[in-house]
Amino acid sequence: MYNAATEQFAVINKTNVEQATKLAAVALQNAEKIFNANLEAAKFALAQGAESAAAAASVKDVQELFALPARYAEYGVQGALGYAKNLYDIGSETQAQFTAVAEEAFAIYSRGLATWVDKAGENAPAGSGVALNAIKSGVAATTAAFDQFQKATKQVVSLADASVRAAAANATKVANGGKSSKKAA
Repeated sequence: MYNAATEQFAVINKTNVEQATKLAAVALQNAEKIFNANLEAAKFALAQGAESAAAAASVKDVQELFALPARYAEYGVQGALGYAKNLYDIGSETQAQFTAVAEEAFAIYSRGLATWVDKAGENAPAGSGVALNAIKSGVAATTAAFDQFQKATKQVVSLADASVRAAAANATKVANGGKSSKKAA
């Protein structure tokens, strides 16, 4: 029994190290994506600034001068919306990856606990069946509760994602609305 318990703890520790490594890899991959998004945003801002400075330097009359802020404000809003959408997508992807790692870890721990309970039942003294059944029922109830919580969380995340995407689409439509109404006129 002592040897089996030691093996179980070794397996749990190995699983913990593997899960921590996976979490660190996900965090680093997504930190790199955020860094790249920030770098692209900085490049965009620099190009936008250079373009607006060149446009201001080439202004020939007052009407052109007063038209510049509106034109570049629209570009700025579109750039900010694109940046926010990019960050949201990275965050959503990261959340999904962390959730997958957590689900995998919970499944591994649940199987390990079930195995441990079964082995304990094989080596348990006579008359301890009621206690083992209570432990098994507790494990089954915990697993079922986690599954329900997981389903509810996925529904909330899906609803929130749909809401954010609809709001972003609406904001993009509003930002582009000035451009399309000018063309229609």
